[in-house]
Amino acid sequence: MSGTAEKDVREIQRLAAAEFPNDPAMQQVHVARKLIAQEARSRGMTLLEYVASLRRHARPTPKAHAAR
Repeated sequence: MSGTAEKDVREIQRLAAAEFPNDPAMQQVHVARKLIAQEARSRGMTLLEYVASLRRHARPTPKAHAAR
């Protein structure tokens, strides 16, 4: 993420580990969502607006395109 400092990432990881102490998968999901939300805020968007903007710019994969 362009606007996220390594210090911020470590803090988010620490908080996720405290919130989900025995579930590394949930820790990863929580960290990823927080980082994406931070990136969205840095671009002046909500999380949903940011995800939608990524989807608009994504090219369909050959398999997804063939299913249409």
